[in-house]
Amino acid sequence: MADAGRILIAVTGASGSAYALRLGQALIAAGVGADFIFSKAALLVLATETELTLPAKPQAQARELQKYYGCDEDDVRVYGREDWMAPWASGSGQPGPVVICPCSTGTLSAVATGASNNLTERAADVALKERRKLILVPRETPFSEIHLTNMLTLTRMGATVMPACPGFYHDPKSINDLIDFIVARILNQLGIDHKLMPLWGESPEK
Repeated sequence: MADAGRILIAVTGASGSAYALRLGQALIAAGVGADFIFSKAALLVLATETELTLPAKPQAQARELQKYYGCDEDDVRVYGREDWMAPWASGSGQPGPVVICPCSTGTLSAVATGASNNLTERAADVALKERRKLILVPRETPFSEIHLTNMLTLTRMGATVMPACPGFYHDPKSINDLIDFIVARILNQLGIDHKLMPLWGESPEK
């Protein structure tokens, strides 16, 4: 799988880690490589909110995710937050879009101010400066003025801010249906075909 077909999923410590796992699954199903970065807080939240517990080291995380998805090695890669030699750390190496999902308000702030203190923040900074796709999925409520200001700042910079606010007009029957609602919206923004839910106006059968 060529690097040109890869998408980065940066997972932070906000609630909603199931969105990231489902997004990775959908990307792999679409034939798109999924690269991951997990913060320490993300690993804790992941173990709390899902049945998946990942080890501390990126290489071991990659193996566990490959087992979880039942996919090949090249379908899933994991980079450490301090891996400054990763392709996502440079505009000359960054392979594709960046999705921070879920995005903590701390990460939101860091990206809005160009902090670049770790690979997640740097990858987002590179996406902005290279005019590449950057999607942030904050999961917080209520939003303070600080949060809203940072979201406005990033939107004006060209990022797409997609708070994890699932709809109900598709008649969800389970939590997975609510998760798919958000993941489908992310895939739409990335221009990736999927069957998670029909487009507006289409019947579920179509």
